Order: sequence, then structure tokens, then C-alpha cells
Amino acid sequence: MPLPLAAPPLALYVHFPWCVRKCPYCDFNSHEPRDGCSAIPFAAWGEAVAADLEAALPQIGGRSVHSVFIGGGTPSLLPSLVLEKLLDTLRARLPFEPEIEITLEANPGAVEISRFRDYRAAGVTRLSLGVQSFDDGLLTRIGRIHDGREARRALDAAREHFGQVNVDLMVGLPGQMPGQALADLEIAIGSGVRHLSCYHLTVEPNTPFAFAPPDGLPDEDAVADMEETITARLAEAGFRHYEVSAFAWAGNECRHNLNYWHFGDYLGLGPGAHGKLTTSGGIVREMRHKYPARYLEGAARSGFIQERRTVGMEELPFEFMMNALRLSDGVPATLFSERTGLPLAAIAEELEQSRRAGLLDPDPGRLRPTARGLRFLNELLQGFLPDR
Repeated sequence: MPLPLAAPPLALYVHFPWCVRKCPYCDFNSHEPRDGCSAIPFAAWGEAVAADLEAALPQIGGRSVHSVFIGGGTPSLLPSLVLEKLLDTLRARLPFEPEIEITLEANPGAVEISRFRDYRAAGVTRLSLGVQSFDDGLLTRIGRIHDGREARRALDAAREHFGQVNVDLMVGLPGQMPGQALADLEIAIGSGVRHLSCYHLTVEPNTPFAFAPPDGLPDEDAVADMEETITARLAEAGFRHYEVSAFAWAGNECRHNLNYWHFGDYLGLGPGAHGKLTTSGGIVREMRHKYPARYLEGAARSGFIQERRTVGMEELPFEFMMNALRLSDGVPATLFSERTGLPLAAIAEELEQSRRAGLLDPDPGRLRPTARGLRFLNELLQGFLPDR
């Protein structure tokens, strides 16, 4: 029998699904407005998110929120008054913890930059800036609409208005050489940011790059070499590789993402948003209606939720490990039972096999990947799949 579950920390994820132009590598739920950004129904989106929250309150009533993440899409297209109204609504309906982290994703561009001050005044505490590269040629090859100069301006403006700034960079771009990857890194380090996310460009199914891959993609060995060099340079600059794709100075880690990796709860609001909630009946996963028009009609029709299911007990070990083992420090072994309701003995054999394979640290008090386990994370996680 599973153990009774205590409610873990609760976060909110809010999805804004529109972009000026969808990037050819992107498989996120993002959409180009047919008639330009002036056609985006900003106010209707904000009202729908507020109604979605109202309908979800019985599931989370009384629980305090420790972080909010507004992702997309390009949330930095939001008029500041719409964002301010949304955050006021969230505060009015849910107790916010005193030191709450509120993150907004942003893309470089003059229109968005002009709003940074207003976003900060509305309550945003952290900006996550999707730079990807500062190199004009590389940005053109991956279909970004900004150039290196705009990226640097956006970074300067973000640093001016926000105490916490995350910069997203990509490696493995078409035609990218190691020196270019390091040059991007040096610009980011030199700006004074204390958190960097470094992602490997992957060609995802059903994207334009999947149908017409760009020329000059570096091979896996070349990308691995770049990643190794980047990790070493960031360590030298004071950044700790605390998660598979994330580096930060101590105390600058993204608290919202840490809640994911610790298998915390999060309510997803907005088109296509996913959520995970601990209930008296078990752990429930939800997805909102994916297409913006259908989501906006939610209040007048059958509601906002497209899918809702309880996670089976046989799935829980993999679900937990898929998150916890992204962290270089892993998590206390006791967290497994606290978050899943299963005794650690339920996965004793899988743990032993992973330790013998050199993928999991032998310390029985922690569930922590070794350096090899972090590098070959998929291999480590496969050991916890149900019905292997």
C-alpha cells in the first residue's frame, strides 16, 4: 500500500502561446498570429487564465504559492497592464509566499525591452532571456528574429531592471564552431548574469527543421566537446553545474525549476499548460486545451482541461527519477517516499543495478547521479521504466 502523501510546495505555470514568428526548431505550443501581433487577444487571454484559475481553486484551496513562471511563446509581448492585472488576480485568489519568485520569459527585441521596467513594477522578479546566440550568422541560421546587437541591448536592460536574470544559450547550431560557442559564453559571463541555461539544439519531430534539416549541424562528438569546454569555463567563472542544462552561482538557482526537479506540485494555466497536483486520490497530471481558440472558449464550453489522469503507482518511480536525477546533487533518498507515497524498498533492485553500472552514487542517503550518470542520463532513467 502507498504511504499517505503530504502536499509538496506549489508553483504556478502560466502559458502565453503567441510569438512574432515561430522558430523552425521549436516544438513548443506556440503560434504565429495570422494578422500580426496586433491580432493577439491579450485581454481575452488574461481573462481566460483568470477564469481557469477560478475553476481550479477547489483543487488547491488554501495552499500558498512559492513561484510563478510565465512562459511561452513570447510572454514579453504582453502589454504591461495585462500582465499587471493577471498578477493582481493571482495574488487576490491565492496566498503568495513573502519571497515569491515570479519569472517571465522574454525574447530580445526593442518592443519588449521598453516594457522591462513596467514588468518589474508589476511584480516580476526574474527575467529569463532567450538569447540562444550573440552571433548574427548563427541567429539567422536558426530563424531568430533578433540580431546580436539587440541581444546585448536586451541583456543590458534586463540587468538594469531585474536582480535575477537567466540567459538561454544554444550549442550545436548549424555551422557553429567551438570558438563561436565560447564567444557567446564570454559575452554572457561578462554581462554579470549569475544563471545560464545551455541547451543542445535538437531536431524535433514535426518542426520545419525535421522536414528540412539545416546544413552544417555539428556531429555528436563535436557538440560533446563544446559542452565540456563550456562546463569547464563556467566552473572557472564561478558557475556550478547544478542541473543537466543549468549553471548558476550559489543562491541564484531558479527556484521554480528546482520545484519541478524535486517533484513538487504545479498548477498549469493557459493554452496547452501541463500541471501536476498531489490529491487525496494520488498524483494527478493535467493538460489544458492546446489550441488558443479552444482554450479561450473554455469558460463558455466544457472547461479548460483537455486531459486529466491519475498517475499509476507503477509509473511513479520513473516520473520521480526523471525529475530528481537531472540535479547534479540529486535529492535526499527520503524524498522518494515523501513525494510518491512508495517505500524506497520498492525500487531497491533498480537502485542497486544503477549503482553497479556506475550511473548512480553509492551513498544510500542520496539519490544522485554520478558524473557518468548525468552525462548518460537517458541510460540511467531507462532502469526505472515500468515493465522493462
